[in-house]
Amino acid sequence: MERLIAIPAPRRHWRLRLGFVLGLLWLGPGVTFAAAPLNGAWREIHAQDTAQIVLDEYRAGLLKSFDPSLLQRFPRSTAGSWIVIAPQPPWDNSERVLTIYPPPLSTVTVLTQGGTQSLAMDDFSAPAHGHGRLAWRVPATMAASAPILLRFQPSPTLSAPVRFQLQPWDEYLQQDAQWLVFASACFAVMLAMVLMALCFAQMLRDVTYAWYAGYVLCYTLIQGIQTGFVFHPLEWGWLSGMALMIGPAAVALSVAFASLFMMRFCELQRYAPLLRVPIMALAVGMIQLVLMRCSQIELLVDVAQILLNPLLMIGATLLLIAASVAAARGSRQAWFFLAGWTPLLLLTALTSAQTNGALPQLDWLNDASLAGGAFEAIVLSLGLADRALRLRHDRDNVQVLADHDALTNTLNRRAWTERASALLANGPSRPIALLFLDLDHFKLLNDHQGHNTGDRALIAVARALATELRPTDLLGRYGGEEFVALLDGTMPQQAMHVATRLCRRVHRLEIPVSDEPLLLSISIGIAIHEEGDDLEALVERADQAMYDAKLNGRNRVCMHADTVSSNTSRNQRLHVVEKREHDS
Repeated sequence: MERLIAIPAPRRHWRLRLGFVLGLLWLGPGVTFAAAPLNGAWREIHAQDTAQIVLDEYRAGLLKSFDPSLLQRFPRSTAGSWIVIAPQPPWDNSERVLTIYPPPLSTVTVLTQGGTQSLAMDDFSAPAHGHGRLAWRVPATMAASAPILLRFQPSPTLSAPVRFQLQPWDEYLQQDAQWLVFASACFAVMLAMVLMALCFAQMLRDVTYAWYAGYVLCYTLIQGIQTGFVFHPLEWGWLSGMALMIGPAAVALSVAFASLFMMRFCELQRYAPLLRVPIMALAVGMIQLVLMRCSQIELLVDVAQILLNPLLMIGATLLLIAASVAAARGSRQAWFFLAGWTPLLLLTALTSAQTNGALPQLDWLNDASLAGGAFEAIVLSLGLADRALRLRHDRDNVQVLADHDALTNTLNRRAWTERASALLANGPSRPIALLFLDLDHFKLLNDHQGHNTGDRALIAVARALATELRPTDLLGRYGGEEFVALLDGTMPQQAMHVATRLCRRVHRLEIPVSDEPLLLSISIGIAIHEEGDDLEALVERADQAMYDAKLNGRNRVCMHADTVSSNTSRNQRLHVVEKREHDS
């Protein structure tokens, strides 16, 4: 129905402009600018190679050709790879930048006639850095048609595919700024969700929020290392040279935190108890991999590296199955988990396939993974908020059930006593009246017509009393057929009027007690709060007044004797004062 509501023109235009800007931020990193056409060729590095030998082989057509504009994976080797990037006509002699995206974890060396320059994500000495990619500013003295020779150092891990672009300096700056805005927004969202979760974990004493914060924080660190954001623009120099150790450890920890979070968040104990054991084993196994990775023992490090990817595949599948089972069996939070986890899992699968040489055209998958992390953080945060509201709603329902009498829906004795004591203890001195109510001939009603009829009579009387009293008055069932009502800010005469009205209202219900023409009625005793009274003393006086009403014939109201005498003496004093003023 909301889609049919007309939006005023200025507001609609504002929304269109906002959507257009957000669309640009989303699509910005994937926009392809008018880059110069390139040819590419490569081969593995040999022991006796020099730059001139490689260039001569390139001109002779002895190198393997590839398209630099598409993602290309170079085989992992112990020596590394030579890559030649050759600009094609029409040549552009303006200031240009060669970019490599996504940035490889290994070092790339550019060889020119003027010397060499190393490019690396954790290199802080280079005069210019690309954000989310490696960038090399082509010297002005270099001919536009001259081939560019690159040496890729061997990578200790599986090398990711990369693509190359040769852009004019202005276009490079524009694309670089767009990526910075996009990446900063994604990281800001994830870190904001982490801080929110940590605050809620502290306030609510709920470890579920802590596991969520650990998972999102680890994923943020993974993306920060893979994109180079922690190096440029954050300039975290202390991470230099540690990416190969911290990255896999963060991956394993993220799976461990995700497993612990998912078990509590999706309530596997209730909806999928058989899957808790393998998921807990997955979390423990991932933590062990982290310890092995950080042990600096070569054998353990190698074993951890071999086991990491298979365990990741098994763990992702297991979490997906567990969440699906829990969702099918009624877990509301499992749907939130699936909504956030499944897109990221799909992107991870596509990225893994791309690493093996598939999907070379989808060069936006790395940026999509970054956006997917922010999307998942938001979705899971919404799920946590929904969980907190549901738990609070359940707690409030339990509190209501615990405080109210199951039959009459009035406050039970414990809850009424707590609230009445708090009312007497707080606030300035003011008139407070307590009414003690007891049904007349109720035992006779139960004996002649049964307890079911008696229960129905109690329900009808409780409704009648609640209707006559104010919402601020405390009405409770004190026990059996006894009720109590605390009237705040009520003078004795007002209390008498209220109690009399209650007696008439109950009598008008015309509930027969037995076959005799005897109707159910109520006797009420009233006590007025005096300075120094506690609740027990006030109830005792009202109870005594109620028995006086019983002895005087039932179906009536009786004020406690102390209250009557104090009111009489007060009236006498007022009469004497008024007489003296009149005589004077």
